[in-house]
Amino acid sequence: MSRDRRDDLIASMPRHEAPVVFVDNGSTDGSVEAVRANHPDVTVLPLGENVGARARTIGAEHAGTPYVAFADDDSWWASGDLARAAAIMRDHPRLAVLNARILVGPEERLDPVCAEMAASPLGTDPDLPGPSLLGFVACGAMVRTEAFLAVGGFDPVVRFPGEEERLSLDLATAGWGLAYVDEVTVHHHPSTRRHDPAARRAAIWRSRLLTAVMRLPLSDVLRVVVAAVRAGAPERRGVLRALRDLPGAVGRRRPVPAEVLARRRLLEGRA
Repeated sequence: MSRDRRDDLIASMPRHEAPVVFVDNGSTDGSVEAVRANHPDVTVLPLGENVGARARTIGAEHAGTPYVAFADDDSWWASGDLARAAAIMRDHPRLAVLNARILVGPEERLDPVCAEMAASPLGTDPDLPGPSLLGFVACGAMVRTEAFLAVGGFDPVVRFPGEEERLSLDLATAGWGLAYVDEVTVHHHPSTRRHDPAARRAAIWRSRLLTAVMRLPLSDVLRVVVAAVRAGAPERRGVLRALRDLPGAVGRRRPVPAEVLARRRLLEGRA
Protein backbone atom coordinates (compact mmCIF):
# COMPACT_ATOMS: atom_id res chain seq x y z
CA MET A 1 0.00 0.00 0.00
CA SER A 2 1.08 3.59 -0.50
CA ARG A 3 -0.04 7.19 -0.33
CA ASP A 4 1.64 10.12 -2.08
CA ARG A 5 5.06 8.48 -2.46
CA ARG A 6 5.34 8.17 -6.22
CA ASP A 7 9.14 8.34 -6.37
CA ASP A 8 9.54 5.63 -3.73
CA LEU A 9 7.08 3.43 -5.57
CA ILE A 10 8.83 3.77 -8.90
CA ALA A 11 12.16 2.95 -7.24
CA SER A 12 10.98 -0.12 -5.32
CA MET A 13 8.48 -1.65 -7.74
CA PRO A 14 11.04 -3.35 -10.06
CA ARG A 15 12.54 -5.19 -7.07
CA HIS A 16 9.46 -7.33 -6.44
CA GLU A 17 9.77 -10.91 -7.73
CA ALA A 18 6.11 -11.96 -7.50
CA PRO A 19 2.85 -10.58 -8.88
CA VAL A 20 2.09 -7.23 -7.24
CA VAL A 21 -1.25 -5.83 -6.12
CA PHE A 22 -0.73 -2.11 -5.52
CA VAL A 23 -3.40 -0.59 -3.29
CA ASP A 24 -3.34 3.21 -3.35
CA ASN A 25 -4.67 5.12 -0.36
CA GLY A 26 -6.01 8.15 -2.19
CA SER A 27 -2.75 9.57 -3.56
CA THR A 28 -2.84 12.96 -5.26
CA ASP A 29 0.73 12.95 -6.61
CA GLY A 30 0.14 10.81 -9.68
CA SER A 31 1.21 7.54 -8.04
CA VAL A 32 -1.55 5.53 -9.69
CA GLU A 33 -0.84 6.90 -13.14
CA ALA A 34 2.92 6.41 -12.74
CA VAL A 35 2.60 2.77 -11.73
CA ARG A 36 0.18 2.04 -14.55
CA ALA A 37 2.48 3.68 -17.08
CA ASN A 38 5.74 2.13 -15.86
CA HIS A 39 4.52 -1.26 -14.62
CA PRO A 40 1.55 -2.45 -16.70
CA ASP A 41 1.88 -5.93 -15.17
CA VAL A 42 0.97 -4.60 -11.71
CA THR A 43 -2.64 -4.83 -10.53
CA VAL A 44 -3.60 -1.33 -9.37
CA LEU A 45 -6.43 -0.76 -6.89
CA PRO A 46 -7.01 2.99 -6.43
CA LEU A 47 -9.22 3.50 -3.37
CA GLY A 48 -9.82 7.21 -3.77
CA GLU A 49 -9.43 7.77 -0.02
CA ASN A 50 -7.02 6.92 2.77
CA VAL A 51 -8.28 3.84 4.61
CA GLY A 52 -5.01 3.17 6.41
CA ALA A 53 -3.79 -0.39 6.86
CA ARG A 54 -7.15 -1.76 5.73
CA ALA A 55 -5.72 -1.25 2.24
CA ARG A 56 -3.63 -4.35 2.87
CA THR A 57 -6.77 -6.33 3.66
CA ILE A 58 -8.31 -5.19 0.38
CA GLY A 59 -5.16 -6.24 -1.45
CA ALA A 60 -5.11 -9.65 0.21
CA GLU A 61 -8.75 -10.24 -0.70
CA HIS A 62 -7.98 -9.37 -4.31
CA ALA A 63 -4.81 -11.48 -4.53
CA GLY A 64 -6.57 -14.81 -4.07
CA THR A 65 -3.32 -16.61 -3.22
CA PRO A 66 -2.61 -18.91 -0.23
CA TYR A 67 0.01 -16.47 1.07
CA VAL A 68 0.45 -12.72 0.79
CA ALA A 69 3.72 -10.89 1.41
CA PHE A 70 3.29 -7.28 2.44
CA ALA A 71 5.57 -4.51 1.22
CA ASP A 72 5.32 -0.77 1.62
CA ASP A 73 6.47 1.68 -1.01
CA ASP A 74 9.92 1.79 0.60
CA SER A 75 10.46 -1.93 1.24
CA TRP A 76 10.99 -5.13 -0.75
CA TRP A 77 11.85 -8.79 -0.17
CA ALA A 78 15.38 -10.01 -0.86
CA SER A 79 15.93 -11.95 -4.06
CA GLY A 80 14.63 -15.50 -3.71
CA ASP A 81 13.18 -14.96 -0.25
CA LEU A 82 9.53 -14.73 -1.26
CA ALA A 83 9.76 -18.30 -2.52
CA ARG A 84 11.72 -19.30 0.58
CA ALA A 85 9.11 -17.77 2.89
CA ALA A 86 6.26 -19.46 1.03
CA ALA A 87 7.99 -22.83 1.39
CA ILE A 88 8.35 -22.26 5.13
CA MET A 89 4.67 -21.41 5.36
CA ARG A 90 3.79 -24.63 3.52
CA ASP A 91 5.95 -26.67 5.88
CA HIS A 92 4.38 -25.14 9.01
CA PRO A 93 0.58 -25.28 8.65
CA ARG A 94 -0.15 -23.49 11.94
CA LEU A 95 2.00 -20.52 10.97
CA ALA A 96 -0.16 -17.50 10.15
CA VAL A 97 2.51 -14.78 10.12
CA LEU A 98 6.17 -15.07 9.16
CA ASN A 99 8.16 -12.00 10.16
CA ALA A 100 11.37 -11.74 8.17
CA ARG A 101 14.66 -10.21 9.21
CA ILE A 102 14.49 -6.50 8.28
CA LEU A 103 17.61 -4.68 7.11
CA VAL A 104 17.32 -0.90 7.19
CA GLY A 105 18.83 1.55 4.73
CA PRO A 106 21.73 1.14 2.31
CA GLU A 107 23.92 0.29 5.32
CA GLU A 108 21.65 -2.75 5.90
CA ARG A 109 21.41 -2.23 9.65
CA LEU A 110 19.37 -4.84 11.48
CA ASP A 111 16.10 -3.31 12.63
CA PRO A 112 16.26 -3.29 16.46
CA VAL A 113 12.82 -4.87 16.67
CA CYS A 114 14.23 -7.96 14.94
CA ALA A 115 16.77 -8.43 17.72
CA GLU A 116 13.89 -8.29 20.19
CA MET A 117 11.92 -10.84 18.17
CA ALA A 118 14.88 -13.19 17.96
CA ALA A 119 15.11 -13.11 21.77
CA SER A 120 11.36 -13.53 22.31
CA PRO A 121 10.63 -14.72 25.87
CA LEU A 122 7.84 -16.85 24.40
CA GLY A 123 10.46 -19.28 23.13
CA THR A 124 9.98 -21.38 20.01
CA ASP A 125 6.92 -23.58 19.70
CA PRO A 126 7.84 -27.02 18.30
CA ASP A 127 5.58 -26.59 15.27
CA LEU A 128 6.88 -23.14 14.31
CA PRO A 129 10.03 -22.23 12.32
CA GLY A 130 11.37 -19.62 14.73
CA PRO A 131 10.77 -17.69 17.95
CA SER A 132 7.09 -17.25 18.76
CA LEU A 133 5.65 -13.74 18.54
CA LEU A 134 2.58 -11.80 19.56
CA GLY A 135 3.22 -8.96 17.16
CA PHE A 136 4.99 -8.25 13.88
CA VAL A 137 6.11 -5.55 11.45
CA ALA A 138 3.72 -5.49 8.51
CA CYS A 139 6.20 -4.41 5.84
CA GLY A 140 8.35 -7.44 6.72
CA ALA A 141 5.63 -10.06 7.00
CA MET A 142 4.10 -12.84 4.95
CA VAL A 143 0.65 -13.98 6.05
CA ARG A 144 -1.46 -17.05 5.46
CA THR A 145 -4.40 -15.52 3.63
CA GLU A 146 -6.97 -17.88 5.12
CA ALA A 147 -5.98 -17.02 8.69
CA PHE A 148 -5.49 -13.31 7.98
CA LEU A 149 -8.94 -12.86 6.47
CA ALA A 150 -10.68 -15.14 8.98
CA VAL A 151 -9.87 -12.70 11.80
CA GLY A 152 -10.83 -9.68 9.71
CA GLY A 153 -7.43 -8.54 8.50
CA PHE A 154 -6.48 -5.01 9.47
CA ASP A 155 -9.46 -3.14 10.86
CA PRO A 156 -10.90 0.31 10.07
CA VAL A 157 -10.66 1.50 13.69
CA VAL A 158 -6.91 1.35 14.34
CA ARG A 159 -5.93 2.24 10.76
CA PHE A 160 -2.17 3.04 10.88
CA PRO A 161 0.43 2.75 12.44
CA GLY A 162 0.36 0.11 15.17
CA GLU A 163 -2.23 -1.92 13.29
CA GLU A 164 -0.43 -5.22 13.85
CA GLU A 165 -1.22 -5.63 17.56
CA ARG A 166 -4.95 -6.27 17.36
CA LEU A 167 -4.50 -8.65 14.44
CA SER A 168 -1.80 -10.56 16.31
CA LEU A 169 -4.00 -10.95 19.39
CA ASP A 170 -6.87 -12.24 17.28
CA LEU A 171 -4.68 -14.73 15.42
CA ALA A 172 -3.31 -16.06 18.71
CA THR A 173 -6.84 -16.31 20.11
CA ALA A 174 -7.83 -18.38 17.07
CA GLY A 175 -4.91 -20.76 17.67
CA TRP A 176 -2.61 -19.55 14.91
CA GLY A 177 1.13 -19.06 15.33
CA LEU A 178 3.36 -16.10 14.55
CA ALA A 179 7.13 -16.51 14.25
CA TYR A 180 10.33 -14.64 13.48
CA VAL A 181 12.45 -16.25 10.77
CA ASP A 182 15.96 -14.85 10.51
CA GLU A 183 16.76 -16.79 7.33
CA VAL A 184 14.36 -14.64 5.28
CA THR A 185 15.19 -10.98 4.58
CA VAL A 186 13.28 -7.80 3.78
CA HIS A 187 15.01 -4.56 2.83
CA HIS A 188 13.54 -1.32 4.17
CA HIS A 189 14.86 2.03 2.96
CA PRO A 190 12.68 4.48 4.92
CA SER A 191 11.13 7.12 2.73
CA THR A 192 12.18 10.73 3.16
CA ARG A 193 8.46 11.56 3.05
CA ARG A 194 7.63 10.43 6.58
CA HIS A 195 5.71 11.97 9.45
CA ASP A 196 7.80 13.79 12.03
CA PRO A 197 8.66 11.65 15.08
CA ALA A 198 6.24 13.44 17.41
CA ALA A 199 3.31 12.91 15.04
CA ARG A 200 4.21 9.25 14.67
CA ARG A 201 4.38 8.77 18.45
CA ALA A 202 0.94 10.33 18.77
CA ALA A 203 -0.43 8.00 16.10
CA ILE A 204 1.11 4.94 17.75
CA TRP A 205 -0.42 5.78 21.13
CA ARG A 206 -3.79 6.38 19.51
CA SER A 207 -3.59 2.88 18.05
CA ARG A 208 -2.35 1.44 21.33
CA LEU A 209 -5.32 2.78 23.26
CA LEU A 210 -7.89 1.70 20.66
CA THR A 211 -6.41 -1.81 20.55
CA ALA A 212 -6.54 -2.00 24.34
CA VAL A 213 -10.19 -0.97 24.32
CA MET A 214 -11.00 -3.64 21.74
CA ARG A 215 -9.06 -6.56 23.23
CA LEU A 216 -7.64 -6.00 26.73
CA PRO A 217 -9.03 -5.87 30.28
CA LEU A 218 -10.17 -2.47 31.49
CA SER A 219 -7.22 -2.37 33.89
CA ASP A 220 -4.89 -2.51 30.88
CA VAL A 221 -6.85 0.24 29.15
CA LEU A 222 -6.31 2.43 32.20
CA ARG A 223 -2.63 1.48 32.23
CA VAL A 224 -2.26 2.73 28.65
CA VAL A 225 -3.94 6.05 29.48
CA VAL A 226 -1.77 6.60 32.56
CA ALA A 227 1.40 5.72 30.65
CA ALA A 228 0.49 8.17 27.88
CA VAL A 229 -0.23 10.99 30.32
CA ARG A 230 3.14 10.45 31.97
CA ALA A 231 5.08 10.02 28.73
CA GLY A 232 4.72 13.44 27.13
CA ALA A 233 2.73 15.76 24.88
CA PRO A 234 2.72 13.59 21.71
CA GLU A 235 1.47 10.58 23.66
CA ARG A 236 -1.26 12.64 25.30
CA ARG A 237 -2.32 13.93 21.88
CA GLY A 238 -2.57 10.35 20.70
CA VAL A 239 -4.97 9.50 23.52
CA LEU A 240 -7.09 12.54 22.76
CA ARG A 241 -7.24 11.63 19.06
CA ALA A 242 -8.44 8.15 20.00
CA LEU A 243 -11.53 9.54 21.71
CA ARG A 244 -13.52 10.09 18.51
CA ASP A 245 -12.95 6.46 17.52
CA LEU A 246 -13.85 5.00 20.91
CA PRO A 247 -17.45 4.12 19.91
CA GLY A 248 -16.13 2.00 17.05
CA ALA A 249 -13.58 0.34 19.33
CA VAL A 250 -16.17 -0.39 22.02
CA GLY A 251 -18.47 -1.88 19.40
CA ARG A 252 -15.69 -4.30 18.41
CA ARG A 253 -14.65 -5.15 21.97
CA ARG A 254 -13.83 -8.85 22.47
CA PRO A 255 -11.30 -9.31 25.30
CA VAL A 256 -8.68 -11.96 24.61
CA PRO A 257 -8.69 -15.22 26.61
CA ALA A 258 -6.53 -15.63 29.69
CA GLU A 259 -3.84 -17.69 27.95
CA VAL A 260 -3.26 -15.02 25.29
CA LEU A 261 -3.26 -12.28 27.91
CA ALA A 262 -0.68 -14.24 29.91
CA ARG A 263 1.60 -14.47 26.86
CA ARG A 264 1.23 -10.74 26.27
CA ARG A 265 2.14 -9.97 29.86
CA LEU A 266 5.16 -12.23 29.61
CA LEU A 267 6.35 -10.13 26.68
CA GLU A 268 5.81 -6.98 28.74
CA GLY A 269 7.72 -8.42 31.66
CA ARG A 270 4.61 -8.47 33.85
CA ALA A 271 4.15 -12.24 34.10
